[in-house]
This record gives sequence, C-alpha cells and structure tokens, in this order.
Amino acid sequence: MTSTPPVTGSAAFLAAYDEVVAAMWPAGTTPTEVPTPYGTTHLNSYGPEDAPPLLLLPGGGATSTVWYAQAADLGRTHRVHAVDLVGEPGRSVVGERPIRTAGDLYGWLDALLDGLGAGPAALCGHSYGGWIALHYALHAPHRVRKLILLDPTGCFAGFRPGYLLHALPMLLRPSAARTRAFLEWETGGAPLDPDWVRLREAASGFPAARPVTGPRPSPEALRGLGVPALVLLAGQGRAHDATRVAATAERLLPRAKAAVLPGVSHHALPLYGPAVPELNRLIGRFLDDPGR
Repeated sequence: MTSTPPVTGSAAFLAAYDEVVAAMWPAGTTPTEVPTPYGTTHLNSYGPEDAPPLLLLPGGGATSTVWYAQAADLGRTHRVHAVDLVGEPGRSVVGERPIRTAGDLYGWLDALLDGLGAGPAALCGHSYGGWIALHYALHAPHRVRKLILLDPTGCFAGFRPGYLLHALPMLLRPSAARTRAFLEWETGGAPLDPDWVRLREAASGFPAARPVTGPRPSPEALRGLGVPALVLLAGQGRAHDATRVAATAERLLPRAKAAVLPGVSHHALPLYGPAVPELNRLIGRFLDDPGR
C-alpha cells in the first residue's frame, strides 16, 4: 500500500475530505445536513430522491467517504446516504448534547431518520458502523427494512488479541505514521487508493470523542430480531475469525445470510478494488430481493 505525505490540522483534513468526494464520488453527489439534538449530521447523498433510503455507517475514523465504490451501483435503486458519525472525523458537528451511551446513539439515529423524512430504511454498517447498525436494529426493528453488516466488530465475537496489540499504539497516540503502519499491517499492504489513505491518515489529527462501546448483543436478543440481514465477512481480516463469525451470525439471526469474501481484509472493506464487484453484487441483490 502506497501513501502520499499526510496533511494535518482541521483545514487540511477538510481539504483532503473534499478532494476525495470530488474525485471519487459520482457526479450528482450532494451534501446533506440534518440537525439533531446531538449535533448536525453531515451525509454524502446520491441516487434518486424518491428511491428507498439506504444509510451507510462507516467504521471508526473512516468517514462517509469510504463508501465511494458503492455509491454509483447502489444509487441506481436507492437514495444512498453515507453518514459522518457525530463525534468521529468528518463534517458532522458535535452539539451541546454529547453521544455517550447506546441510548444516545439510538436517539441520534431516530432524529437522523426523522430529519430525512425516511420511513423504514435499509441500514448498512462496516466495522464499528456495523456494531451501531445491529444495535439500532435491535432497538428499533420497525425502522430498519433490511440490515447489512460488513465485517462487524463486537457483534458476534471479540477481537483477536493480536489485532488489538497492533492497534494499541495508534489508539493511544494517534498519528499519521501509526495509522499508516497499522493499515499496511492489517491489509497486508493492499494497494488502497492513495487519496483516501491520505485522508485516513489526516483523520488521526482530528479531535474525536470516545466512541460508545458495550457488550455484544445476547443470543436471546439476536434470535428475536426479525429484520432480514446480510452479513459479509473479510476472509483475510485480522480482527476476528471470519468463518466462525459467519457461522455464528447465521445460527443466531433467524433471517440472516452470511458469506465470507476471500482476498480482502477488515480495513480494506468496502473500498478495495478487486473485492468491490462481488461486494456490490451481493449487497445489491439482497436489497432488491423482495423476498428478503
């Protein structure tokens, strides 16, 4: 994986952010700002305005821009809204009421869907975004039409110790160099887009709130979730055992289908070029299937 020299500081971060959107998102992408009690949420939106809504939640530090490889494909049949998580790097603005608990996350997503005027929406999350999506679906299943989890963390298994050990320096003292080293290790040096990597490195200097975390959902709670779900795991990911997570998801979620994508790591999702066609095909087929 190659990288250009990182930029630092909020102005440089936002410039790098805008560069990725302008260069890599499809023409017609529009910024959307939705006020909530927890701050103003920024989304990058694409697709027919009257199409069914699809919310995309990124992993920690990845920003909404990480979904550039899905926007055009999924935006043919859905109104795609890629979200900058409040309190994480991105263009969302933290309000006076901080997000500190899972209940706050639910309230924020309730307000976000209300602000979009959306009925039941498809909800897709990667990594930490998958943790948020699953917990919200358990909280408000009537608001989630379909659920898509891309290599979700903390949902069906814990982290591998080796993953946490390698992530620790980046978590304790974030820097562009440590972010770059960790991504190169986890992805096996996969050739990710250099502009997006530059933005991801710049995000290390972005002031971010401590993310809300918590225990994995109980087996009883998962067995009671009636929302159709698609769980796609990174076959070469280092965060957890993808095969075991896939089996657990299918065993516990009554309406879930799980699959392992070969040749892609946890942090290379959802933007690693060779994996994108199959990833988009599986997501699109699931979203468009009236029987699921």
